[in-house]
Amino acid sequence: MRSVLRAGLALAIAAAVLPVHAHEYLLKGMHIEHPWARPTPPNAQNGAVYLTLHEHGDGSDKLVSASTPVAARAELHTHQMDGGVMKMRPVESIAIEQGTVTQLKPGGLHVMLMDLKKPLEGGAKFPLTLKFERAGEVTVEVDVQPNPPAPGDHGHEHGATTE
Repeated sequence: MRSVLRAGLALAIAAAVLPVHAHEYLLKGMHIEHPWARPTPPNAQNGAVYLTLHEHGDGSDKLVSASTPVAARAELHTHQMDGGVMKMRPVESIAIEQGTVTQLKPGGLHVMLMDLKKPLEGGAKFPLTLKFERAGEVTVEVDVQPNPPAPGDHGHEHGATTE
């Protein structure tokens, strides 16, 4: 009986880290696609991370925080018009409605990296931990690249599933 339980546990652990698709992650019903950031100039103090979220689970969820070792802190931000000027503003959370796509993209919602420890260099990768209200936490790998990934870009060979 113990060997059957151990075998089942080993299969469950293996399934938790199998690739979904290239540069995509699945956490319960939350599907996370193509986390990326632009390279920053040498003196930049801040950067931003962009990605796409799909909620395929049994209800809506919220992205409530993010963290990374490459910056002193990570904040959830949006852009808003203020007196005819576009300004970034922090938000407490980012809602992800069931069955919809929520894009974190330049000029919109994003994860702001504050007080970078060093510049983000093109071709580099770094971890970013995302915390969702219902789905929990997942660490994704962010690609530093000058342009957004092309739709259907599967040139990367990593991903994780956490069910």
